[in-house]
Amino acid sequence: MKKNVLILLLFIALSSCNAPKGMVMTKSKANRVETNQKTSTSNPIVSIETHSYELTPVDLTPIGLNIKSELPKIIDTKANRIVNYAFAFDGVKYKRGGTTKDGMDCSGLVVTTFDSENISLPRVSRDMALMGKSIELQEVSKGDLLFFATRKNSKTISHVGIVTTARDGYVEFIHASTKNGVIVSNMAEKYWYFTFVQARRVI
Repeated sequence: MKKNVLILLLFIALSSCNAPKGMVMTKSKANRVETNQKTSTSNPIVSIETHSYELTPVDLTPIGLNIKSELPKIIDTKANRIVNYAFAFDGVKYKRGGTTKDGMDCSGLVVTTFDSENISLPRVSRDMALMGKSIELQEVSKGDLLFFATRKNSKTISHVGIVTTARDGYVEFIHASTKNGVIVSNMAEKYWYFTFVQARRVI
């Protein structure tokens, strides 16, 4: 009996010795968790590096594009300058033999306008029709001349105008008409279509 009691006491003693070990393990787990939490919160903040870039103009000269020098040449052609000069007389009254803003006739408008580009033309429209080269109406472009026979029962050239717009069969021209002075007309108008004689290019 005593022997059994001793064995029982020894068993209890051994069991109670294992308990602290279990507690230590549990504690170490808690410590591990706590340590991990501290580690996670102590991580350095990730910083994003930013860069600034300076934009510089692209030089297109190596591929043959010099915008500063080429673009004005495209826009400012002789034909454009001629038409723009003629438009300065838009609305000026008709005056036979006139060449100023006080009055213009058809050939006076053409002579004065082309003279601004140092291109000399005869003073009379029928003589102008001998200058430059003859072209088809479908081929005309800005700055070309259109000639008309406006006198009744006559095929002699008596009127001239300067092409201002030409695209896909649509042609406009500036001229000095006896009734309305310097105006812009369209080749689609019956009168000008049927009195048209020829077109010429002098530039």
